[in-house]
Amino acid sequence: MYRSRKLGPALRSALASFPAVLLTGPRQSGKTTLLKHELPDARYVTFDDPLERDLATTDPAAFLHRFTDHPAVLDEIQYVPSLLPHLKMRIDAEPDRLGRWVLTGSQQFGLMRDVSESLAGRVALLELPPFSAAELPRDSFEQAIWNGGYPIPALHPDRRELWLRSYVATYVERDVRQIRNVTDLRAFSQFVALAAARHGQVLNAADFARDLGLTLPTIKAWTSVLEASYVAHLLPPWHRNYGKRVSKTPKLYFFDSALVTYLTRQPDAAAALAGPMGGALLEGWVVSEAAKAFMAAGRKPDLWFWRSHDGLEVDLLILIGGKLQPIEIKLTATPSAGHADPLDRFCALAGADAIRPGLLVCRTDQERTLPGGHRAIPWSQFPTWLAERL
Repeated sequence: MYRSRKLGPALRSALASFPAVLLTGPRQSGKTTLLKHELPDARYVTFDDPLERDLATTDPAAFLHRFTDHPAVLDEIQYVPSLLPHLKMRIDAEPDRLGRWVLTGSQQFGLMRDVSESLAGRVALLELPPFSAAELPRDSFEQAIWNGGYPIPALHPDRRELWLRSYVATYVERDVRQIRNVTDLRAFSQFVALAAARHGQVLNAADFARDLGLTLPTIKAWTSVLEASYVAHLLPPWHRNYGKRVSKTPKLYFFDSALVTYLTRQPDAAAALAGPMGGALLEGWVVSEAAKAFMAAGRKPDLWFWRSHDGLEVDLLILIGGKLQPIEIKLTATPSAGHADPLDRFCALAGADAIRPGLLVCRTDQERTLPGGHRAIPWSQFPTWLAERL
């Protein structure tokens, strides 16, 4: 049974407005399923097929000539970047045919750069992450964390372990080689596992280098690989000073909590949330849900955190209507007045830049009012709360 994706309206709008659409996202996030649902009459070709890849590379004109009567979906376009200039010429020859070409890829950065340079003004850029909570309601937070958002483990929990093991192996052995020539796959596997263990922490590349016996440039390059393949994302610090010296180092988050629990060898969801990573798992889930909400609207995520060197920290800042919404994220089920202190202090420092009231996302069973007009809401209400404001 097909599950509707929140990106659907943005995709349909892009198809009606541009000759080409590029849909990126991690492998196995549901890109092909979405496109086959939205474009049932399209011709579909994947460049995972070496024969298709060879034809597109050696005879691009003949390859593109095959698609004359129907929209074309060209999957994993990053394998044949040389096709893009030829696609540009085809688009320019029929400028009024909107929604004609749909490209997909499982990389950011390099692929988007290539497409933007070749198809500037002709292509809409969209991103499809794994399922969000709004697309896949969960009965419990434990279930949401343990099964994550990738379609197979999310919809078929009995296949979780095998799928995650296979996904990690495929990612390390295949995608990494394509994005960057990583020769020591064992060291890279150790790096991925260590990054998962530091999910939700400020990225300290020097510590990674020391712990793994690698150079600082290698750690920075491998971190960019995690970003490019949508395995992890970096949450930047808010850049304004507000009278205090602030951290300038981003925080590292994995996009999917199931990958984190698998890579850190958690025995089950209850143990993961009760252990030292419990707070980071909730924090990462909220940050990921915020990013997914922006992506579903076809927008670049406007997300930051804020930390001063004297200890003041706000877990998440979201730009809404030109103002900052400060959000604290705590594992507690019993929010108290003390949880509102960082929100109060940040709003006082930010002044007109900040939206009041601040928000505490936690495991409370109902919405509660905190001192200063701030509010605490259950984790399950956060996706809806944000979607209503974007």
